[in-house]
Amino acid sequence: MASEVTYLDHAATSWPKPPAVLDAMHAFLATEAANPGRGGHRMALATERRIERLRERLAKLIHAESPERIALGLNCTDALNNAIHAVLRPFAHGVRHLDQAALGGHTMSCPPGVVTTNIEHNSVLRPLQQYADEDVIRLTVVACDEQGVVDPDAVVRACDSTTVLVAMTHASNVLGTIQDVGRVGTELRRHHPEALFLVDAAQSIGHIPIDVQALAIDMLAFPGHKALLGPTGTGGLYVGPRAYGADGASGLIGYRQGGTGGDSTSPVMPRTLPHQFEGGTPNTVGYAGLLAAMDHVEEAMSPASVAQQHELVRMLLDHASSDDRIRALGAPIEGRTPVVSLVIEGHEPQDLGGILDTSFGIAARPGLHCAPGCHRAMGTFPSGTLRFSVGASTTEGDVAAALKALGEILG
Repeated sequence: MASEVTYLDHAATSWPKPPAVLDAMHAFLATEAANPGRGGHRMALATERRIERLRERLAKLIHAESPERIALGLNCTDALNNAIHAVLRPFAHGVRHLDQAALGGHTMSCPPGVVTTNIEHNSVLRPLQQYADEDVIRLTVVACDEQGVVDPDAVVRACDSTTVLVAMTHASNVLGTIQDVGRVGTELRRHHPEALFLVDAAQSIGHIPIDVQALAIDMLAFPGHKALLGPTGTGGLYVGPRAYGADGASGLIGYRQGGTGGDSTSPVMPRTLPHQFEGGTPNTVGYAGLLAAMDHVEEAMSPASVAQQHELVRMLLDHASSDDRIRALGAPIEGRTPVVSLVIEGHEPQDLGGILDTSFGIAARPGLHCAPGCHRAMGTFPSGTLRFSVGASTTEGDVAAALKALGEILG
């Protein structure tokens, strides 16, 4: 086995992290690791200020209206669950019902509608399917085309007056294919303003500029540990004004219940943001690392860095197109994040991934990537694909080494 790792699994998590991330986490644990807001001493106050600086940086990155609209959490899955349960749980418990206007002025038993796509990660599909199986919602799944592109107009057409939520990914974690979420958001507000728009930014934040206001996004779930270069166990949920008004009158209730470090007299969670969607001791050391990582995100998203990553993707795609045994899935390079999934004739992805790792020290990701619907659409279920994903630290030599190893395996 090679003594060094050639890391091409950035879509799962970025590695290596900037040294400043490690330094910040070490320094935090050594000098400041108190519970924010849970005490008036200087360490607790310093930790609280650090977390507020992180909210400010994240809000600025995605053009949120205010830092308070960034609810911090564990990862993108955590944020997606927070959003989905906040919207749908009131219907499950009979706390919220469809407005009679949505039913044409009639009173009838009609579960709310939810629209999603077949390329979603299980973080979206599984909670939605659970609500559908329990007859809480009517779930409509919009199919992608052969490149993994979902027609935004088809998403809007799938909605009706009973639709309360549209949930879709900004970029596929299998294909890298970027979706036109801006058109979906804009058209939803024009034709179905009663529906909230939730976007999964697991593969886009840190790669693609995001303006939640310009894209008409109501809720944006994102991780801190992928292209934002922070540690695992970090992420967040943007909660826009349509999803949660200043007075908390939307009816959304976060699924976490517990201490917030603020008003402890109330028997229920505070209706103020971000506390409604946060609870318990936060991952303070992780947030210290993510705050330090934010200093590097601007550089990672610079035109030069993006161009470099595109060139690395081009190397992978060109290699695939030059070998009849290899098929690359997804959209052209201009319409994808730096992710390339390959199907290789006569070889199982799991076998290839294992050989690349043990014999060549190359870290790639075989399998279904927690998105079985996407693989069904691409005809790669149940084996999946061999996925290479590059990041800001990936070099041409890394990709060349992977391609050389692949050539040796295939003979």
